[in-house]
Amino acid sequence: MSTKSQKKLEELLKLLEKLATELTKGTPIIVEGRNDVNALHKLDLEGDIILASSGKSFLDVLSEVEGRGKREVILLMDFDRHGKEWTSRLARRLEEMRIKPNILFWKAFLSLTGHDIKDIEGLATYLETLKKKVA
Repeated sequence: MSTKSQKKLEELLKLLEKLATELTKGTPIIVEGRNDVNALHKLDLEGDIILASSGKSFLDVLSEVEGRGKREVILLMDFDRHGKEWTSRLARRLEEMRIKPNILFWKAFLSLTGHDIKDIEGLATYLETLKKKVA
């Protein structure tokens, strides 16, 4: 059992707990695809999840967020180049709309997983693998 893996697992579980709390408060999360939504559900994260793909334009996503009437939204896009671009563009536009873009979870997941996963979809599997390593 690696103490590094143990520590990483504990930090990821804490982060998921905080994310669950935000969802319980009604804070929406924006993800890229249907598989990302399924991964969040596998991790027992239920709540207001906005899908950014499925033929939606950038403006469609922004108007969907605006329609929710929330002051904050969590951005949980993929960690690849496309996901980073979307995160950056969405964050800028949301700020212009006076909606706080929360990218803290995205940054924390990216920092904890490094280059081990490239998308939110891989998070559930990554967590399972880490649990097996620690056990």
